[in-house]
Amino acid sequence: MARYGMLINTKKCVGCFACRLACQMKNELEAKESFIHYEEVEKGTFPRVHAEVVPMQCMHCEDAPCQTVCPTHATYTTDDGVVLVEEGRCIGCKYCMAVCPYHARVQIESTGVIEKCRFCYENGEVGKPSCVSTCISKARIFGDLDDPESEISKAIVAHNALPLAGNLTESKIFYVR
Repeated sequence: MARYGMLINTKKCVGCFACRLACQMKNELEAKESFIHYEEVEKGTFPRVHAEVVPMQCMHCEDAPCQTVCPTHATYTTDDGVVLVEEGRCIGCKYCMAVCPYHARVQIESTGVIEKCRFCYENGEVGKPSCVSTCISKARIFGDLDDPESEISKAIVAHNALPLAGNLTESKIFYVR
């Protein structure tokens, strides 16, 4: 069984927001609803300073705190490591929003359901996420973390990519920074 993850290369990201827009379109989200948000980090020291755009989304944690606190078990992890929300079980209590260290949860205004990135999981399968397909600078790579021959596994090693918060939640999103 595959264990899916993503690599985001912030050195390649140009902050065009194409990934966010593609995700919103794919998931039929309202303009103010998004599963991807951005943080800007200042790097360097004067006079050599630059801003780095850091796309943030659900990290599909191995030990997902949002899943642990969900009173209805609406949040669950698939066999291939994708953290999902069963819409019919979500009561909109926002416990998952409160414990997510990445601020990756969004309440869908029309339904009240607390949602998040699902790696474009549909009909029991993961396809290539729309954010990856749309990325104009090829800053995103998606694939099987358990396959040492996969593009993502090779890129993680080549760039020494790491999760944002170290081993805090055993994230499946890796960053080149």
